[in-house]
Amino acid sequence: MPFGDFVNNIPPIGFLAVHVVLFLAGAYFAWRSFGAGAPLLGWGFSLFALAEISYMTYHLDWTVFLFAHTISEVLDLVAFILVFVVATQRAIVGSGSSAATASAATSR
Repeated sequence: MPFGDFVNNIPPIGFLAVHVVLFLAGAYFAWRSFGAGAPLLGWGFSLFALAEISYMTYHLDWTVFLFAHTISEVLDLVAFILVFVVATQRAIVGSGSSAATASAATSR
């Protein structure tokens, strides 16, 4: 018996519930990000929410596992890249502005 075989005993509604909750979290964070003027972050969370919908298609028996999983992984990867870009931009801008502030303070 392969490790994790016990998961096969969980009814599909359990997996759907997890993916619905994750979809709602992604949609909420996307909505908040767009509202806060952070469109890249909003698109990242939107892609995450779409990935959760793709996962649900398998559990609803609309697609096969490998199709849904592959589409979801690609959407998650692009979402992760967008969130990473936003995080690094803010870190670079934040460190650049504090360096400029420190430089201005020492030149006075």
